[in-house]
Amino acid sequence: MFRKIRIFLEMIKIEHTLFALPFAFMGAILGSMVVNGTFPTWMQIMWVLLAMVGARSAAFGLNRMIDQAIDGKNPRTAMRAIPAGLLKNGEVVIFIIVSFVLLFWASSNLNVLSMQLLPIAVFMLVLYSYTKRFTWLCHVVLGMTIGLAPLGGWVAVTGSMDWTAIVLYVTIVFWTAGFDIIYACQDLEFDQEEGLHSIPSRFGLIKSLNIAKFFHIITAIGFLALLLMTDLSWWYGAGMLITYGILFYEHYIVSPNDMSRVQTAFFTMNSVLSLVVFTFTLIDLAVK
Repeated sequence: MFRKIRIFLEMIKIEHTLFALPFAFMGAILGSMVVNGTFPTWMQIMWVLLAMVGARSAAFGLNRMIDQAIDGKNPRTAMRAIPAGLLKNGEVVIFIIVSFVLLFWASSNLNVLSMQLLPIAVFMLVLYSYTKRFTWLCHVVLGMTIGLAPLGGWVAVTGSMDWTAIVLYVTIVFWTAGFDIIYACQDLEFDQEEGLHSIPSRFGLIKSLNIAKFFHIITAIGFLALLLMTDLSWWYGAGMLITYGILFYEHYIVSPNDMSRVQTAFFTMNSVLSLVVFTFTLIDLAVK
């Protein structure tokens, strides 16, 4: 049983929760302070957490199911659980259903707007896995999907959306799309051979890395806009300086001549970035 649990956790890349979960909490806390003037309750945080677990697990399960034939051909992904025969399709289907039930249950315990927007979230979760088959904008679609984490956190505790929430959403959209382009550079040749669509397969390595830089410039502008649009102050500003340093370093260690540190740029740097932004936002709001 424990071996099976470990395989499921590996399938959904549980360690990658560090990407989106801090931003979901940031959206909840910042939204509650901006709209309600108080921190969210612990019960609201719990439901946000459960909704994130359900959404993220369903998304990864769907992606692995939909992409199993492609993953089996790619040497980098051939040992993933489904193509390697470690999990059966039926087991993954049950896992996806349970994950969606968890998402629906958590959303129903938040507010009406959370439930009304749920079909959009589910649509985006399903859509992303198919986009590499027909558009090189798949990275942006992934960003639009992961960006729902902070937007969902905001809606979950406020029952509303405003321009600050939209700016936070767009910021995370381009942050995600930027690092996903870098990650996709690993599969440039495979994607071209298989006729799959991505920015690297469409524009080549050098242009793709430049596009990723441009996307992260938009991210940097978005974080600055949040400082100007809210009561966030110097603690948040200090966190932004660290964040900008992380973004710069992420692109510094990856170049057309040296792609050996893509995993560091993808996982380590982005995990640290999300934790830094959330932590300094929390401190800023807590000391007011």
